[in-house]
Amino acid sequence: MIINHSLRKKIAGIQIMTAVCSTVIMSVPVLADIEVQKYTNTDFAMDTVVSETLYTTGDDLNTAIGQKIRDIETEYLSWTDEDSQIAKLNTASGETTEVSDELAGYLEKIFQLAKDSNGAFDPTIGKIIRLWDITGENPHVPEQSELDELLKDVGYQKVSLDGDKVTLEKGATLDLGATGKGIGCDVVSDFLKTQEDVSGMILNLGGSSVMAYGEKPDGSDWKVAVTDPRDVEGDYLGAITLEGGEFLSTSGDYEKYFMEDGKRYHHILDPKTGYPVWNGLDSVTVVCDSGLLADGLSTACFVLGMDDALELLEKYNAEAVFVDEDKNVYLTSGMKDRFELMKNTYTVKEAE
Repeated sequence: MIINHSLRKKIAGIQIMTAVCSTVIMSVPVLADIEVQKYTNTDFAMDTVVSETLYTTGDDLNTAIGQKIRDIETEYLSWTDEDSQIAKLNTASGETTEVSDELAGYLEKIFQLAKDSNGAFDPTIGKIIRLWDITGENPHVPEQSELDELLKDVGYQKVSLDGDKVTLEKGATLDLGATGKGIGCDVVSDFLKTQEDVSGMILNLGGSSVMAYGEKPDGSDWKVAVTDPRDVEGDYLGAITLEGGEFLSTSGDYEKYFMEDGKRYHHILDPKTGYPVWNGLDSVTVVCDSGLLADGLSTACFVLGMDDALELLEKYNAEAVFVDEDKNVYLTSGMKDRFELMKNTYTVKEAE
């Protein structure tokens, strides 16, 4: 029996979008003659529900922000939209293609992370992701021969970057889905820096990629909930305090998966084997100063496992929460004072 949990969540997200999409306005007094407005909105972009809370003395920008995220996907990141730059790169596999400065910048960071993680994070694994079809209508365990054939085209070394010129070896393709939501958060953050009226914002894409910008009018902390990876109701394991300018990303085996013969097949694949990663981890949450890197690091750290991930996190000045199958919560040194446990069924330990 196969149960596709990602499809169920996707349908629920679409229903939420249809029924709940709205904007709520609240006034928050801060100084004499100046009133900060609080605008909240629920949107849909990058195939997930987007939650926006904006503090500003100016206009509500939430609709424009949602559109910016959709534009990033269609212009740069989508492998299904034939007009996107990534789709054009894949079509020209085997040739050299010129891309925009923006995409070139994203790719430079992505391939540096691929190299630093020794391929644990690899943007060339898209063909294998689609073979498993974990988020589609036919999730299944592929034949080993199918995996072996596609693994020949996997490897970040098969892509060459020279400024804004990108060359993919014949057969190699790019899929930036693992960093897409983080890139969206980065774009929104850069946009907000140009808006003098905006004092703060919390942006949440699907619960897995979060941006904190500026501060709240009352000076209280930005707090982001961390999901209990084994709670079928999606209850919270704990909460993490973010500062303005920080980004959070969670990768877990509970987000997109199917069950077959009692085994969980999830969407975080090992680029070396083509199979889901089974190393005792249930989830990894990373906090750093870049949305793209937070997304990429959470995936890389999940694939690497906690012991090997710690060195990578230190290199990127990032902090993390590791949750394992034995209900242990491991915190890096910089996470100890900002993580609050909300469930007594878990044990907090130091990641070392």
